[in-house]
Amino acid sequence: MRFTALTCSIVLAALVVFPSISLGQSADELQQQIDANNSQIEALNKEIAQYESQLKATSQQKQTLQGRLNELDLQRKKLTAQITLTKNQIGTTQKQIQQLSNGIDAAQGSIDNNRAGLAESLRSLYDTDKRSLAISILNASDLTDAWQDIDAIAFIQDAVRTDIRSLAETKQVLTDTKTQAEEKRAQLVAQQRQLTTQQGSLDATRKAQNELLAQTKSQESAYQKIIAQKQAEKVQFEAALFELASKLEYTLDPSKVPSAGKGVLRWPLDNVFVTQQFGKTSSSGRLYKSGTHDGIDLRASIGTPVRASLTGTVLEVNHGAVRNCQYGKWVLVKHGNGLATLYAHLSDILVAKGQTVATGSVVGYAGDTGYATGPHLHFTVYLSDALSFKSYKCKSGTSVTVPLAPTNAYLNPLDYL
Repeated sequence: MRFTALTCSIVLAALVVFPSISLGQSADELQQQIDANNSQIEALNKEIAQYESQLKATSQQKQTLQGRLNELDLQRKKLTAQITLTKNQIGTTQKQIQQLSNGIDAAQGSIDNNRAGLAESLRSLYDTDKRSLAISILNASDLTDAWQDIDAIAFIQDAVRTDIRSLAETKQVLTDTKTQAEEKRAQLVAQQRQLTTQQGSLDATRKAQNELLAQTKSQESAYQKIIAQKQAEKVQFEAALFELASKLEYTLDPSKVPSAGKGVLRWPLDNVFVTQQFGKTSSSGRLYKSGTHDGIDLRASIGTPVRASLTGTVLEVNHGAVRNCQYGKWVLVKHGNGLATLYAHLSDILVAKGQTVATGSVVGYAGDTGYATGPHLHFTVYLSDALSFKSYKCKSGTSVTVPLAPTNAYLNPLDYL
């Protein structure tokens, strides 16, 4: 009868079948590509570890020209492997995002189909609900048909309720999958930033190697002469700097000195090894009259990312490094807590004067510019209110500007790191 046929159409509309997830590019193919990338990543990690071991072995030879060139070459190979590693990680993440996106598309298709089916079912139920039980019985050709129609309606209602629950579950799956995709995208963005940093490091090592070759023309005697000049300039600069600092007068207000404590500043390098302490000893809290070290030195190969120790404003930068003179390329950052930090002997600078930098952001790459006899980071902490800038005449006769503070305004970085 007509009513029974109507109920059958309602049942078909209500019982929407969830489609199986079709991934376009099959899930197996994507997984195979991800597995292949992971294998390459594992091999690259082993390659990087080998370069690390070789770099340690060549560190004893770096006072010779060939040792220095070997070190730079190994650094480039290591960074190239790291860049390839990051690219593979990005590729893997992209494949995983594709998997998640396909899942989202399939789930959305299920939701759209279910919504259409539910809408048709609810419209049909609304039409049948407007007819009373008595009218349905009277319109039926016999009592059996009437009860069959009533059973069909009850079946439809159960089917619709089941469909609604399934729709809610599908919606939750879609929500969860979307969250995963957003997390993967955030991971991809972080990997892209890492790749940019690694490429900058690689450029810095290439530039340093080319500059060294240009300076020495592959002659050991020329290289040793450069080292001797740097060592002599270092002694002269530190003595002159202390003499200038001693002439400055600064009334120290203890209330304006930030309380010492671990973690006030973050380390400017990801891997920390202190090669020279502040002052004369590791416990020195002030410069000595003999003119000792005004900061700390940290081991860092050329191209190592140097990070801001705290959020602040770039007070000054020096791009024009004079050969064998003062701090080379440096960045000075003023912080809101009364401190200022200097990052010196850089191979390249990524920030500009007046720029705001965040804690941990890369301000430049480690190097050996200035009087450094080997690649490292020189890190100084000042009381920012006491800072000034003075002209310093290099041994070559060139005058450069250097940051300067009274001796009591130099602070031991280890008190704050």
